[in-house]
Amino acid sequence: MSPSKNTSSSKSKISLTNPSIPLNSLILVTGCNGLLASHVADQLLAAGYRVRGTVRNPNKCSYLTSLYSHRHGGPGKFELVEISDVTAPNAWDDAAKGVAGIVHCVGATDLTIQEPDSAAKEELEWQVGLLEAAKRAGTVKSFVFTSSAWALWMPDASTKVTLTEQIWNEDAVALARDKNVDPKTKGMAGFMALKTLVEQGVWEWVKREKPGFAFNTVLLDTVLGECLDPKNQGIPSTPGMVHWIWENKHMAIIDLMEPQWFVDCVDMAKVYVAALASSPKVDRERLFVFGERYSFKEVARLLGEMFPERKEKFGKPKKEGWDQTEVPNQRAEELLKRVGQKEGWTRLEESVRANAESILRLEREGGTGVPQSTYAR
Repeated sequence: MSPSKNTSSSKSKISLTNPSIPLNSLILVTGCNGLLASHVADQLLAAGYRVRGTVRNPNKCSYLTSLYSHRHGGPGKFELVEISDVTAPNAWDDAAKGVAGIVHCVGATDLTIQEPDSAAKEELEWQVGLLEAAKRAGTVKSFVFTSSAWALWMPDASTKVTLTEQIWNEDAVALARDKNVDPKTKGMAGFMALKTLVEQGVWEWVKREKPGFAFNTVLLDTVLGECLDPKNQGIPSTPGMVHWIWENKHMAIIDLMEPQWFVDCVDMAKVYVAALASSPKVDRERLFVFGERYSFKEVARLLGEMFPERKEKFGKPKKEGWDQTEVPNQRAEELLKRVGQKEGWTRLEESVRANAESILRLEREGGTGVPQSTYAR
């Protein structure tokens, strides 16, 4: 089947007009071997910046250097640096030296957390450590922090909710803290509470310290679409759930996922670049990077339409319904259009196709299909 018009390979190339951070400046991207950060680095390089990417083990991630060299006209624009332990004192200082901007994509990924207060206290020590390193560096003009849609609300397709920048997921925090509720019935409330408390904590630091750089948080729901290097990265993060449907694996986990919102990988990365460096400057905003509604049942249906010869092999998600949440995603879409993607958000069908094409690449090129760890704790 031929690709649709707006696949990641045919989307408008990113472009910045009168950027607030000059082109060819050096930008720090943390956790660069992960899905989010690898796309952010890719779009920063495409826009004309140099990128310093942090990873735990540069030897295991050396493929990134050749990947970006191939995609962006040769070597010299991307460098890898090692941060093996983000909790070490002053762990970020060397990486932050001389950079003009920071995109921070590293955070806890343990969905089984039951004690969010202690987990948030531990995580905030090294999250704030990067903010303090940025302040000490004296060269940073803009900082973009990755948060989660789950810092906002607990998705429930049966309920109509209107989200705003002022909303926090206090329901998850209260449920996670409630000692009278059986932990087995709390679902992912602990993880959602952690995301809430960590984002609140970094905003408290920003309000207290008043750093001279711009600061914004990106709120991401499910991310779907292309994986840049399936052979080396596998099919990581939530695109990996599409891979599960493809292989009819882990369907019990898929069936726990409420219908909610998604964003395409490339769209997401372009919004990060716009938040970091576009003009007029973006500052002190929570950006709802939500493209459109989806469900994994609809993802499976689309896969069946695209690949009818494989349809009977795909997993069949059971979760019914369609999200009713109203989200203020217009600002993020405005930023996406500001950096050249005038057509706005990529549609679900196009992202599912790009996701599937990455799975087919993995099958052709080999590799384990198991994503490498970034800084999961």
